[in-house]
Amino acid sequence: MASNSTPDGCGTSVTSLYYNLCDLGTVWGVVVEAVAAAGVVVSIVLFTSLLASLPFIKDAGRRSSVALHAVFLVGTAGLFFLTFAFIIGKDFSTCASRRFLFGVLFAGCFSCLLMQSVRLNVLARRSQAPPAWALCLGALALWLVEVIINTEWLVITVAHRPPDPLNATTDAGRATAALCNIANQDFAMALIYVMTLMLAVLVASLAIMAGKKSEWRTDGAWIFLTGLLSVAVWVAWIVMLVWGNRRTGGPSWDDPTLAVALVSNGWTFILLHAIPELCRLASGAGGQQDQGQDLYLDRGVGYETILKEQSPHNVFMENKAFCMDENPQVSKPVSPYSGYSGQPRSSVYQPTELALITTATRPEESSYDMIIPRASTGSAHSGRSQPSTH
Repeated sequence: MASNSTPDGCGTSVTSLYYNLCDLGTVWGVVVEAVAAAGVVVSIVLFTSLLASLPFIKDAGRRSSVALHAVFLVGTAGLFFLTFAFIIGKDFSTCASRRFLFGVLFAGCFSCLLMQSVRLNVLARRSQAPPAWALCLGALALWLVEVIINTEWLVITVAHRPPDPLNATTDAGRATAALCNIANQDFAMALIYVMTLMLAVLVASLAIMAGKKSEWRTDGAWIFLTGLLSVAVWVAWIVMLVWGNRRTGGPSWDDPTLAVALVSNGWTFILLHAIPELCRLASGAGGQQDQGQDLYLDRGVGYETILKEQSPHNVFMENKAFCMDENPQVSKPVSPYSGYSGQPRSSVYQPTELALITTATRPEESSYDMIIPRASTGSAHSGRSQPSTH
């Protein structure tokens, strides 16, 4: 009987609480599980990249947002982890995680977004950003409000709920029933503070557009898109949870609705805020280095570059000063090509050594004509010929 009731894809040792994780007939559980796992991996990679790029961020305006962005990535990864609590069946631990962590994790993410908007509003109106510790304290204060609200809600609903003898016979069973048997309207109403934070993010991001510094408007636009799409996701899942599921699939669609909402909003945070913010941080870190490298390449690569950058008058003045500073008594090495001026040989006559030998004469012989001795024949009666010079 146990082997026959086990769904396809699940082993016989898997309890019914985890069937949605491996049941191939329940497609939504396997798909949402895969998407949530991918979101966890991407969040960890982005968090590691953020920490690795921290030493290279030189801009103070960008550097002040690193701590908030790191906490935001941790909260986003928590949303993906919480998705598994909605895929797994209901028990004491999963129901407590659902009710407590759903609002707490979203409050942490939206608190970071709100403080990012505050930071950008300050930068859009003046050059100096607020200190990072002040931003973190503000986000912590906003987050603790939701923690207190959810803690009180759990204590009130669990401790002061009367026992139900028909559904629970033990104290643990009563506590589990009190945690899991919560109306959908109550679950949505307990998240009013998170919705307030979401609307505050929208208003604060719109205020960035009215700032004087246009360089920060792009950051504000990304935060506004993140908040706007998050509002759309929340409206969709609240309508489905409170009204739509009763009309379509009944309570069996409650868990898929909340799981899809978590995954959708988590990927919205990653695609519209986490990745663009990390790219801007990386470009800011690389911009300082590239600017220095370009300055080095433009300024000091050779004499030709100096001639291009400076006017002839400046070159003359600099060369003149150079000559005045030089010591004339110090002998300098002469290049063997120093006599070559680049002109054709027809315009500048430079006699070679052979030409000097054939044409030049000594000073004492310059007044005499060159006499070439010639041989001539003597008289016939001499009987012999004697050479004579003429």
